[in-house]
Amino acid sequence: MKRFFDTELETFRSQLILMGETAIRQVRDAIKSLVDGDVGLADRVIAADDELDMLEIQIDDEAIRYMNLRAPVATELRLVIVGMKASHDLERVGDEATNIAKRSVRLAAEPPLKPYVDIPRMAGIALEMLRDSLDCFLNGDADKALSVCRRDAEVDQINKQLYRELTSFMIEKPGTISRALELMFISKSIERIADHATNIAEEMIYLAKGKDVRHSDEVKKSVLNPPSAG
Repeated sequence: MKRFFDTELETFRSQLILMGETAIRQVRDAIKSLVDGDVGLADRVIAADDELDMLEIQIDDEAIRYMNLRAPVATELRLVIVGMKASHDLERVGDEATNIAKRSVRLAAEPPLKPYVDIPRMAGIALEMLRDSLDCFLNGDADKALSVCRRDAEVDQINKQLYRELTSFMIEKPGTISRALELMFISKSIERIADHATNIAEEMIYLAKGKDVRHSDEVKKSVLNPPSAG
């Protein structure tokens, strides 16, 4: 029979996964509203932002209550702290989805500046990173978490390429400046979503291996497979 607080930890995990799925849906819908010019969908994304805020508050409350009442051992404490940090990143992902949706509403009032190819591709990568980082939380797969961290550079590269292209638009056709700026901000939001996915993946590495790889070059090295002795 499981201890009562094992069940509490499972509930905590489930809440975090629900928050992750909600954040993924919000971003996916925000991008779809941009591509389809769907103002109604964008408005629904904006209206649903409070849902993620409330989930973050619930997760924090549960984590604090658990730490106060259960005197968790080190592994449990790490899980709770990492979950709290991940929920903060997921709430910020929701904020970025809202920002994208708001800009999509403004862009829907004008003809598209260019076919929407790069932005959906960026978003697809960022969402895969986010989903993979959450899978790592469920399965303790530190190797997969490391691969998420390494994919962040791919999103950064597309973002830089898009910035260069949109800058050229603005120089050559000043009438495109407002639309180009909106797309730049959307691209930056997607880059930040990938950053949040990377943050969660780094926390998963810490949870699984006890290695803090934030703000270091360790994610580029074989930190999870150190040379064997002898």
